[in-house]
Amino acid sequence: MNARPLFALVAGEVSGDNLGAALMEALSERYPGARFVGIAGPRMRERGMESLFPIERLSLMGITEVLPRIPELFRLRRRLVRFLLVEQPDVVITIDAPDFNLPVARRLRRGGLRTVHYVSPTVWAWRQGRVRGIRAAVDLILPLFPFEAGFYERHGVPVECVGHPMADRIPLEVDVAAAREQLGLSGDAPVLAVLPGSRKGEVAQVLDDFLEAARLLRRSHPDLRILVAAVDEHRAAQITARLDDSGPESVEVITARSHEVMAAADLVLLSSGTAALEAMLLKKPMVVGYRVGPVTWAIASRMVRVPWVSMPNLLAGEEVVPEFLQNDLTPDAVAGALGHWLDHPDTVAVLRERFMAAHKDLRRDASRSAAAAIARLLEESEIQQS
Repeated sequence: MNARPLFALVAGEVSGDNLGAALMEALSERYPGARFVGIAGPRMRERGMESLFPIERLSLMGITEVLPRIPELFRLRRRLVRFLLVEQPDVVITIDAPDFNLPVARRLRRGGLRTVHYVSPTVWAWRQGRVRGIRAAVDLILPLFPFEAGFYERHGVPVECVGHPMADRIPLEVDVAAAREQLGLSGDAPVLAVLPGSRKGEVAQVLDDFLEAARLLRRSHPDLRILVAAVDEHRAAQITARLDDSGPESVEVITARSHEVMAAADLVLLSSGTAALEAMLLKKPMVVGYRVGPVTWAIASRMVRVPWVSMPNLLAGEEVVPEFLQNDLTPDAVAGALGHWLDHPDTVAVLRERFMAAHKDLRRDASRSAAAAIARLLEESEIQQS
């Protein structure tokens, strides 16, 4: 193997930049002379990556934002492919952002380069026919969850589950007292963490029902403290505007400290997404609620091929935490499910044992595991070529 291998990494958004920076560090441990080119965000550039163009030109959300930029995105993709075919890196590692990255990987693999895709798209959940395109695009896929690896094995795609970086970061035992001290919480009153989402539309869909459910729960648990976590000042203003005469002493809005809020809580009410995985790793009983527009729901409900939306249930293969979706999301239903957790500590103890087992399974030192899998791919390729 070349003592100074050239790795091409292509990240399309902030989360990919974080994964890419950690992977670069792990690859550099294995190959001290490693060089890196591709598309990088600020963290990857800090680690010495030469970026062909800024990651911000790819970080787009929503149809209305993407459509006007499609011609530019196609130009950037062609430019990237030409650049990498000239540079001839030892391996190309595309990170998440499948709509941009998988077509890039497919073209580069056809051009004779080895390709790895880090983080599986949700092909197991909807549009499963995409797996054929993934099989044509990559020499190896590195998903974060074990059940994803099983899906790819069944479809003949070379795969290795590397675990989830969040499971590596979060300790197996959570110091609840320390989290409460950080937030200035005193006393032994039960704490409910409410996480209505990170985007304006997402918050608007669920916030009123979440707040009403929390207030209903307080009727049976008068000492309950309600903490609403806002991801930034914009969401904090949106949430505060919806609070009525219960007043700021009744519901506390805490900005940009979602992790601490969940760590300090006895139970969590959240909108489905990465927060559900984080709550699971923090060993918190939770209730998941989610709602989208009626047209989106009509389309999605016909396309999705999995019975649950939250990661704790997907990992367990059964419903271990309640999910209330669309019209089933009502304050009464949510309050009842939250109350069940508070009133049945034995059930919570069993749930926490399951969450602990899932945490240990996901704790695989993801970045180093990914680097090791990439190294094996390179070594196998060298043997085949010799």
